[in-house]
Amino acid sequence: MSAPTAILQMICPDQPGLVRELSGWVAANGGNIVHADHHSDQGAGLFLSRIEWQLEGFGLPREAICPTARALAERLDGAYRVNFSDYRPAVAIFVSKQDHALLDLLWRVRSGELPMRVPLVIANHADLEPIAAQFGASFAYLPVSAANREEAEARQLELLAEHQIELVILAKYMQVLTPRFLATFDSPDAFHRVINIHHSFLPAFQGAQPYHRAWERGVKLIGATAHYVTEELDGGPIIAQSTVAVGHRDEVADLIRMGRDCERLALARAVRLHLRRQVMVYRGRTAVFE
Repeated sequence: MSAPTAILQMICPDQPGLVRELSGWVAANGGNIVHADHHSDQGAGLFLSRIEWQLEGFGLPREAICPTARALAERLDGAYRVNFSDYRPAVAIFVSKQDHALLDLLWRVRSGELPMRVPLVIANHADLEPIAAQFGASFAYLPVSAANREEAEARQLELLAEHQIELVILAKYMQVLTPRFLATFDSPDAFHRVINIHHSFLPAFQGAQPYHRAWERGVKLIGATAHYVTEELDGGPIIAQSTVAVGHRDEVADLIRMGRDCERLALARAVRLHLRRQVMVYRGRTAVFE
């Protein structure tokens, strides 16, 4: 495992000297910067920055970095977040009946590819409980319908709190989260906490059965989109997308089969980018520092 690093994300009003200000703060405390990415949006008047530096030899202990960064953000009138590369957040995966996205994520966690823990799987069907058990995750079967949605989401929020969940991944959950759920769990700032995988190349074919509608239109390219969840259906800021070419001989079943590969790839990439703190949201869109 590589030496641990600290990661600072900052969004603030654009002004001259910000790169010097932020990198100078790291350097003044003896930090060796390994990655530095910045973006200035002239139209929005915003400056976005991600700086990563080695913890070894840094002049501040871990517990002092966040308060010091907070003071820096306040001085720049910005929003900030500090994370550490060796930290493994607790993640809950929401599922329905389809297992391909869940299996892929859990395998990538076990192999060390995704730096996170999955103590909890929540499902509105009981089918995938054996998979959760195989990977050591608690499984909560909570059927959701129009009649009990409020009660079910209240229990979901209780479980998220009990397991100290920091990120929710909708891995083919096939249910819409209510504004109440998002307002309670999700972050109101530039650092969202719910990721969804949608089985189309958004903004095309939003909503249900996108592969069927794509086949009907005779498209030559299908895809999948991983995005942050907002109150707008399938309209949240896009993190990652994956595509594959299709032909006139392909039937709906072929599009679904190929689409599942796209879904796995897009979701895994989006989750890794999020965990590595390489995504920042502003003006309803994302800046992805790769």
